[in-house]
Amino acid sequence: MRRSDITEFLLLGAIWGGSFPLMKTASPEFGPVPLIAVRVLIAAAFLGAILSSRGALREAAAYPKKLLFLGALNSAIPFSLFAFATLSLPAGYSSVLNATAPLFAGLISMVFLGERWPIARVAGLLLGFGGVVLLVWEKLGVAGDRVAIGAGLLAALCYGVSTHYTRRRLAGVNPIVIAGGSQIAAAMLLLPLAAVMPPAAVPSSAAWAAAVALGIVCTGLAYVLYFRLIKNIGPSRAITVTYLIPAFGVLWSAIFRGEPLHPTMLAGGATILLGTWLAARFAAPGKIAPGARTGAAHCERADLARDREGLP
Repeated sequence: MRRSDITEFLLLGAIWGGSFPLMKTASPEFGPVPLIAVRVLIAAAFLGAILSSRGALREAAAYPKKLLFLGALNSAIPFSLFAFATLSLPAGYSSVLNATAPLFAGLISMVFLGERWPIARVAGLLLGFGGVVLLVWEKLGVAGDRVAIGAGLLAALCYGVSTHYTRRRLAGVNPIVIAGGSQIAAAMLLLPLAAVMPPAAVPSSAAWAAAVALGIVCTGLAYVLYFRLIKNIGPSRAITVTYLIPAFGVLWSAIFRGEPLHPTMLAGGATILLGTWLAARFAAPGKIAPGARTGAAHCERADLARDREGLP
């Protein structure tokens, strides 16, 4: 990779990792649903402007039901669930739960879609979920934490399902159309809900700054960087940014929020990432590994769009 590609790769990991402490900052004041409504509305405006400049809004309008479903499954629901989780859990902890998304995608492909996995990949999947157990074990005794952990894992499961939905239902669609269209759809879904559950008080300037940063930087700008990396270094390399997200999430949470680095969180996170890497690394020839896919000819555009799913 060129030096500029490495810089953008690290920047993207830092940006997406930063979404968790930003949610931790803003969610208590906005409430999870209003916060994410603001996030996706800003992202929809940002990406919608890009689609308009490229004359691609008509293409997005050709897939209304599919983009609406994807907007719910890959943005509105999981974003809201993670915003809810950060009300109880440390931001760094939530970012590690996000890293389980490729594991859920792998489990779905093996159990429900009949994909045959080599032993090494099955071992990686089991190791990854073992890391989840290690991560959550100490917090299972606290009722509020149990609910928040469940919300985070359900969000990751949504990402896993959306991976396969995008692959099967939106094959061949321009990935920036999927990104922009799904954010517009997510905004349409969340704005009515946010209207009936407004914040109890006017959010502070710090909370608003976090919400705007989530929309512009962590969603709109991040997708632009991601698709540029896909073009420059290829999808299989670009998707490995997934491994940087929990690292930066934990780092930013420790620096800016003073969150402690518990040994079990570090050990569980490392085990999850190792299991995810094994599950992706030992893909059988001709099979598609969750979170590490490349396409060919006509299918490549679908692969690029699909690989985007499961990212915060």
